Amino acid sequence: MAHYLIQASYSKEGIGDLLANPQDRAAAVRPVVEGLGGKLESFYFAFGEYDAIVVVELPDNVSAAALAMAVGSTAGISSYQTTPLLTMDEAMQAMRKASGTGYRSPAG
Repeated sequence: MAHYLIQASYSKEGIGDLLANPQDRAAAVRPVVEGLGGKLESFYFAFGEYDAIVVVELPDNVSAAALAMAVGSTAGISSYQTTPLLTMDEAMQAMRKASGTGYRSPAG
């Protein structure tokens, strides 16, 4: 299965809802991720550009897109970004594969 980093920001409405009704959003997201055949690995609140930082494991990009559509379609979210993650083994495989492509930079 593939891993994805999700960075999301709550809208003013979403923050207002959380202040009026504090809740464990990981508990709300976990069954959605599991329903897509995945696993919620971590869910952190943060301050800065994003309010929530989430790492999930999902079967494929279609499942990741479905999660983005489901969560991002609500009024409580103002921005949502998904970044595919590679394990170190996958990164090393990509490095080996890239080194054999014969690509040359414009400088030489």
